[in-house]
Amino acid sequence: MKRAFKYRFYPTDAQVAELSRTFGCVRKVYNMALQARTEAWTLRAERVNYNQTSAMLTAWKKTEELAYLNEVSSVPLQQALRHLQTAFTNFFAKRAKYPRFKSKKKSRASAEYTTSAFRFHDGQLTLAKMSEALDIVWSRPLPEGETPSTVTVSRDSAGRWFVSLLVDDPSVRSLPAADTAVGVDAGLDHLLTLSTGEKIINPRHERRDRDRLARTQRRLARKVEGSANQAKARKAVARIHARIADRRRDTLHKLTTRLVRENQTIVIEDLTVRNLLKNHKLARAISDAAWSQFRSMLEYKSGWYGRELVVVDRWFPSSKLCSNCGAFQDKMPLNVRTWTCGCGTTHDRDVNAANNLLAAGLAASVCGAGVRPQRRTPGGQSVMKQKPLQREP
Repeated sequence: MKRAFKYRFYPTDAQVAELSRTFGCVRKVYNMALQARTEAWTLRAERVNYNQTSAMLTAWKKTEELAYLNEVSSVPLQQALRHLQTAFTNFFAKRAKYPRFKSKKKSRASAEYTTSAFRFHDGQLTLAKMSEALDIVWSRPLPEGETPSTVTVSRDSAGRWFVSLLVDDPSVRSLPAADTAVGVDAGLDHLLTLSTGEKIINPRHERRDRDRLARTQRRLARKVEGSANQAKARKAVARIHARIADRRRDTLHKLTTRLVRENQTIVIEDLTVRNLLKNHKLARAISDAAWSQFRSMLEYKSGWYGRELVVVDRWFPSSKLCSNCGAFQDKMPLNVRTWTCGCGTTHDRDVNAANNLLAAGLAASVCGAGVRPQRRTPGGQSVMKQKPLQREP
């Protein structure tokens, strides 16, 4: 199983200059290739593939205007063209939007090196065009005896440098089968509510640093546009955002790893986060909860360890159904946290939703892919359209 191990490193001044130059060339080549492919299609209805853009890169290097492209390793430039090809493949398959141009300020600064462009020996990583190895903080060991197949160097908006090494990890294998299953209801008052009745508190990482972030942003707003002080203030804001993101990611990693290790089947709801963010009263809290990131982690960790992740359709009324008798409630405002069904059962809203998700997910898992659980009114009439249940491996 291929797995990426990410470490922080501290480059020398010469390495900073070389990597910054490489980032700029990668961005330039990507944007030029994207423009060429866009113009070829809009003006001549021609499709340009990776081989053609690679030939363009060779021609660009021979021009006087773009001769500086020869000063950096050619491998990251070729990898940028491969990434563009992947972006177009995803676009034509309707898995992503049309590729966008990379911005110097907003886009992630990174460069990817394959085996021909780096040397890894005795825990020392040396990139092409560099005489010294990177000063990497080895916070955890790489799998013993494994050599990276790809190295990605990046710099975040806070000015921190990272290197990601892609290696074969023999420790990633299916866990022994478990006889447990859990339904997970995502929320804001509590980050997660499990069908077991356990509620996991929402750390609200952004709220903890909100005052500090507001003060730093006000200082940034007062700086002169384009000045060195503005650059320093912008980096200070970025450091706070990075601190928030790091804490949030750490929390989600711990939660998802625990859920995958303890349960054979995990059932979640297919939340449309993009639409939910249109609610301006809850948008900040929803962003801080990072529901999309939570689902993404569950998906790849379930694949790693041989677990089943079932995603119940977004229209399934998990909060409005009684998990005891199946009765349907017409209205269930957000301010209602507990309610009593006609059968006499008193429900905690979130625990009830998690139990309904678990039951729906297990039913769909038994019936097979393409079957979506339906809710019915007391009269037996279906009140939702039949749609396939989205399931992940």
